[in-house]
Amino acid sequence: MPVLCVVLALGAAYLTGARRLRQSGEAWPWRRAAAFCGGGLGALVLATMSFLGVYDQVLFSVRAAQTVLLLLVVPLFLTLGRPLTLLGAAVPRAGRRVERVLASRAARILTFPALTAFVLVVMPFLLYFTPWYEAGLSSAVVGDLTRFTLTLPGLVFFWTLLRVDPVPKAYPYVVSLWVSGVEVIGDAVLGLAVLADPNLIAGAYYHALARPWGPSVRADQVIGGGVLWILGDIVGVPFFAAQLIQMMREDEQEAVLVDAELDALTPPVAGRPPAQGPGPAQQPWWQSDPRFTGRFRGSSG
Repeated sequence: MPVLCVVLALGAAYLTGARRLRQSGEAWPWRRAAAFCGGGLGALVLATMSFLGVYDQVLFSVRAAQTVLLLLVVPLFLTLGRPLTLLGAAVPRAGRRVERVLASRAARILTFPALTAFVLVVMPFLLYFTPWYEAGLSSAVVGDLTRFTLTLPGLVFFWTLLRVDPVPKAYPYVVSLWVSGVEVIGDAVLGLAVLADPNLIAGAYYHALARPWGPSVRADQVIGGGVLWILGDIVGVPFFAAQLIQMMREDEQEAVLVDAELDALTPPVAGRPPAQGPGPAQQPWWQSDPRFTGRFRGSSG
């Protein structure tokens, strides 16, 4: 029930903001709404209210799939929906408050890529190799808090690296790709650690269920380790694709801006024919671009 309330509240707020924009004459691409509502909230429903939600207290492998969805899939698609951009456009006053928060020093520190990746990688290790995991099975309150806690690191991670919404600091995409690679390796290490663990995780709890069907407790943990490894790496594919697409779009926008700046620096003169024959050497375009002037200052003369 708590998750259903969250899904309905977030979906209603998002669609209300998109509708307000359309009524004011501004367009809001349908693919963003599909990513947020269909991808992000849909994955949250799948993780908690489908067969995964029914058997997450019974099968280790099912809970492992739920963990991957909450940690990676739900945050990825919620981020692609650009909720902060929508908030700033639909409710400008709230958007200005968010901008002030993002401009703070604390926001820049908390969203440093190495820190967000570290938290995202360490969180599932803490879940599976401490009493936290079994506590989430035994207590409904701890279970709900665990689901919420698992989603937060992924939200911050994808938000700061994809940069589709305003961020405290925009890091180069090369940094994003390296950090993403570390995260993918962390998922693989987690899955292998669960596979190789000689001890049963929450073994007393699963044995007490006396489940007469399905794989044994040991086999179920092995399957769950494979789910954490393989499914976690599969999720990295659309993330890398989204990063590359966003990088290419920014390169295209930057190229348009550079062309506009160069056109402004060399306006055409009416009636003047193009120069013919030898004449004074013209300055290369990159030496007049303020972003590159310092690099080539010492190379001329």
